Amino acid sequence: MSQNLEEVASCSPVAEILPAVPVSEPADPGAGPFHAFPPVNPRFPYLWHGGDYNPDQWFKYPGTVDEDFRLFKEAGVNAISLGIFSWAHLEPEEGVFTFDWMDDIFDRAQKAGVAVILATPSGGKPNWLAHKYPEVRRMSRHGNWAGMPPVREEQHLRHNHCYTSPVYRQKVAEVDRRLAERYGSHPALAMWHISNEFGGECHCPLCYAAFREWLKAKYKTLDALNEAWWTGFWSHRFQSWDQITTIDTSIEGLALDWRRFCSDRTIDFCAAEAEVLRKYAPGIPVTTNMMGFYPGYDHFKMAKVLDVISWDCYPRYHDQPNTEETRVQALAHVLNRGLKDKPFILMESSPGPVNWAPVNRLLRPGQHLAKSLQAVAHGSDSVLYFQIRKGRGGSEKFHAAVIDHCGAETPKMRMFQEVQQVSKALDALKPLAGAYTPARAALVYDWESRWALELAQGPSNVGHDVGHVVRKHFDGMRRHGICVDVIPPDRDFSRYELIVLPSLYLLQDGFSDKCKAFVENGGTLVATYLTGIVNSSCLTFQHGFPGDGLRELFGVWDEEIDYLYPEERNEIIFASEESPRITGTWEVRNVCSRIHAENADVIATYGKDFYAGEPAVTCRKVGKGQAWYFAADCCDDGVAAFYAKLIDRIGIPRLVESELPTWLDVSLRVAADGKEYLFLINPTKEEAWINLGAHTWQDAFTGEPAAQSVHLGSWQTRVLVR
Repeated sequence: MSQNLEEVASCSPVAEILPAVPVSEPADPGAGPFHAFPPVNPRFPYLWHGGDYNPDQWFKYPGTVDEDFRLFKEAGVNAISLGIFSWAHLEPEEGVFTFDWMDDIFDRAQKAGVAVILATPSGGKPNWLAHKYPEVRRMSRHGNWAGMPPVREEQHLRHNHCYTSPVYRQKVAEVDRRLAERYGSHPALAMWHISNEFGGECHCPLCYAAFREWLKAKYKTLDALNEAWWTGFWSHRFQSWDQITTIDTSIEGLALDWRRFCSDRTIDFCAAEAEVLRKYAPGIPVTTNMMGFYPGYDHFKMAKVLDVISWDCYPRYHDQPNTEETRVQALAHVLNRGLKDKPFILMESSPGPVNWAPVNRLLRPGQHLAKSLQAVAHGSDSVLYFQIRKGRGGSEKFHAAVIDHCGAETPKMRMFQEVQQVSKALDALKPLAGAYTPARAALVYDWESRWALELAQGPSNVGHDVGHVVRKHFDGMRRHGICVDVIPPDRDFSRYELIVLPSLYLLQDGFSDKCKAFVENGGTLVATYLTGIVNSSCLTFQHGFPGDGLRELFGVWDEEIDYLYPEERNEIIFASEESPRITGTWEVRNVCSRIHAENADVIATYGKDFYAGEPAVTCRKVGKGQAWYFAADCCDDGVAAFYAKLIDRIGIPRLVESELPTWLDVSLRVAADGKEYLFLINPTKEEAWINLGAHTWQDAFTGEPAAQSVHLGSWQTRVLVR
């Protein structure tokens, strides 16, 4: 039943990468930048607690499902995600469908008051499908560098289906339609969960044919493509579309377009599933579970075909201080809140150790509550787990779960009791469903810019970790107790007072004009080294970096970059008389850009090497605002000191008066009734005192007034309300 390559375009029009599908938006867009949202599903207006449930794996164990639902009640489970990898049970043979077991779970859930998040099963194809229709299996790129053709993968693991295959799309649409028709109006259905953790790419003839059609739709002519890809290099000019048969990474424009295509293929596949669900079960919100900053597709574009954002979070908090993990997880939660600029769903987490880490340590008492409420603090309307009941076999049989292998004995276990603790906390925080976060500062993050920098062969082959720069500047602001958003380049800037461009290597068309307008109207803009180097085709800007008008906006010329060896250090010296006055000497690693202050004030200079005394941090006043350029990879404390002065100058209010240690997380959410919930989270064994200032708070769980100075012990979480 394989389809000819010529027919591939007709099965999914590659020229229309993102089909027009309805998505939910804020209920009152005119309410201003800060307002609460409706719950994910108004029929289930509370914070969801539960997770991935696989009753189809327990058919031969009588009484297991009865016991599960009894334990659901004890654990405070009010939501389950169902059917994620159940295709082989839903359709054991081609065209033969069995729904009795799922009917039973839906009816039990309704009686128990448990919401069902129903998944489409496309993330794991059944064996009969993989063997009868080989084209649904991906082809890997193994050996392409040596001139060997792509290799068809065997049926194994999961998430290894071809997103282009017409057969696979047809089979997925059929099972999705049957699920939507059967359960779309069931009162227990709360949300659709499309597939599971999308990712990967396929190098089969179908995908390469679709890629060429994608390129034709984008460039129209080969001359335009050759110009954009700079194919004169190494004599790689294309005279025919059919000559594009492999992904040559020496042509960065080609490699970047391939990543864009794979991203669009993934999103198009998800959108096709969403279209079926919305057609046959209208009114039910749609999501898919993402993976933080996963590089495989553009999450901001994926968000456009979804109603709700959800993601899978597995922080590795152990009994040692892990300053990096705190900000990594906070940043990832903030990203997911920013994908649709509203609350998200924590679709997967673990109540205990996972099975896949090099060392699977136990969570210390209190850490499960801390990491769960960290998600809620930054915008989650749920705490859901993988998994509800541990399986007996398979690679994840030792992955922690709400219900352990000991079954009925589970309630005696510490892990189960900590799940109960989370349930009680979520019940007390029920008004937070739909609550917003009043962030007045933001970082700009762009998947395409990240891909382009990862593909770049130079200016060095180390120091290209965009995530490192993003985390450093996010943490520099976060440590002063302010809320921060992560936004795409095309988001409205007007609601923010401070925006940071952390190594925004690639600039989208028109972005520089947007930055200029933001600053002229009173905004404060901060850019770091490796910003504004190439255009959307990976071609460098001419006339000096940062390019496309940013050189004039910041008043600096970034002439060259010095990459340091791992053991090397430089320093930057702040000695500014300008407001805000910043002083101090701070260590620099990895990257030092040599810049010229052409029309900007010098705020800091380098302390060492032949460029000692040259500018390292500059500021230019433009209109009502300021444009800052940060040329070096300064240490965490130095970046934090910089933002301390900048935040005070701008006047962004701090949530607390204390400067926060790197391992402490503070955030704020505001409920529909106007009450503010302040989260103080310590997921490590360290201790801290937090000065709340003159604000009057009370404990959200006990109702007792909070002291002005709050102590946070090891692995302790406090939630205050006013």
